[in-house]
Amino acid sequence: MLVPFPFTDRSAQKRRPAVVLSQPSFQQASGHVLLAMVTSAKQSSWPLDWPLEQWGSAGLPQPCLVRFKLFTLDARLILRALGTLHAEDRQGVISSLVQLLGATPPGQPLPNH
Repeated sequence: MLVPFPFTDRSAQKRRPAVVLSQPSFQQASGHVLLAMVTSAKQSSWPLDWPLEQWGSAGLPQPCLVRFKLFTLDARLILRALGTLHAEDRQGVISSLVQLLGATPPGQPLPNH
């Protein structure tokens, strides 16, 4: 998706690609979409950055990575769809998200806390 990305360190917004993380049922119920930033930045890193191997199929013009700076956005503000993550990239994003949240994938036992 192409969205107006909210920066925390600026008052401005920039149009940039993002990966949709939320399910359609959440989007329909809330009117919002949970997104992760997509960036071509090579000079910095963020925990759990996922480099997209098949960036072309995602509708991106150059190599990029999914950066887990997460945000919600009113679905009406989405500018347009760009493409679809390749299955391997989708699985990598899911794995990183599970790791970020400390969640347990379906079918796995819950961790002891």
